[in-house]
Amino acid sequence: MMLRVLLFTLTLICTAAHAAAPVVLQRPISLDTGSGELFGSLLLPQSAKPVPVVLIIAGSGPTDRNGNSAEGARNDSLKRLAWVLARHNIASVRYDKRGVAASLKATPDERNLTLDAYVADAVAWGKSLKADPRFGPLIVLGHSEGALVAALAAPELDPAGVISLSGSARPVDQVIRQQLADHLPPALLLRSNQILDRLKAGQVDADVPDPLQGIFRPSVQPYLISLFRADPAAAFARLNMPALIVQGTTDLQVGVADAEKLKQAKPDAELAVIPGMNHVMRIVPNDVKQQLSSYNNPQLPLADALGRRLVSFIDGLRPR
Repeated sequence: MMLRVLLFTLTLICTAAHAAAPVVLQRPISLDTGSGELFGSLLLPQSAKPVPVVLIIAGSGPTDRNGNSAEGARNDSLKRLAWVLARHNIASVRYDKRGVAASLKATPDERNLTLDAYVADAVAWGKSLKADPRFGPLIVLGHSEGALVAALAAPELDPAGVISLSGSARPVDQVIRQQLADHLPPALLLRSNQILDRLKAGQVDADVPDPLQGIFRPSVQPYLISLFRADPAAAFARLNMPALIVQGTTDLQVGVADAEKLKQAKPDAELAVIPGMNHVMRIVPNDVKQQLSSYNNPQLPLADALGRRLVSFIDGLRPR
């Protein structure tokens, strides 16, 4: 009898959970920027009234709309994040940046990429979403380097909220210096710092050793020069709308100290530190092998606390 009661109860719970889950429309979406067409994915929960919409901005390099990189990492982090939001009646648009994946033709030569162009694209996407009657409040969410793009785009968009997910507070050249200092032998570290010094000063450096080509190849240097001019903490401090800072404690790329510095820059922002969460939003210990494995495991679930914190923040926003 006890077993029957248990099974009956579990059936009711599962049925209720299934009934509460919204029907989600999944559609391709595109945007003509005037300087190239960008392509993305829309997840739209069916609703009788407008739903909040999150513009998801991917991180650095050839990272696509799903959080996967042409350089080898496939973890579907941003795709999974979009579905977490959709299951809570929150729409989202995530897109391939110009020069990446389906949006490659918008800027096929990486020598022509700039941070300003990425920001202008985010503004254009945001304005399109704000004008769409299917959507309610706009929230701009940036992951990693995308958090900087979100902060720079927000003043022109005036969204209901901004979310920095694993975003650095330091200029990116400082982040790169720290990461390389932990992994390069002395001679290469010296040369990398020399290259960084020149790029920070707005000058290219064509003499890049083979082991450093992946980071400092001449074709990407114009973009790095534009990127290094930005100060993420200063950009975050200029925001006058509600903001949420989310950071994991086992992130090997961005640390809790960065999140705390963003909080200092904007004291009224909410700060959520998620124990055990790494840069691709999974619960992974500080073990290099397990960390690397998580970057290529799309089946690994996202940290539960991440979804709860994002949904709580978005649900707490009022239309502006």
